[in-house]
Amino acid sequence: MKDIDPKEFLLFGLKHYGLHILKVDGNYIHIVHDYAIEIEGPSLFKLLHEGQVVAPFASVEELCEFIKADIQLNHG
Repeated sequence: MKDIDPKEFLLFGLKHYGLHILKVDGNYIHIVHDYAIEIEGPSLFKLLHEGQVVAPFASVEELCEFIKADIQLNHG
């Protein structure tokens, strides 16, 4: 995955999972329900909700699945 830009890969993953992207701001991607993802490295993504750190993720797939499940649980 070293040849793939982490931001582009994350954007692709979010779109694939149907997560609406509101704004791209440097290393931050803002999506629905006040979630944001900070790109910290080639395969390290920090999920934030309402400005608070939720968890780090090394996999775009796991990150997107977590967000989808959390949205269904909390915003149903």
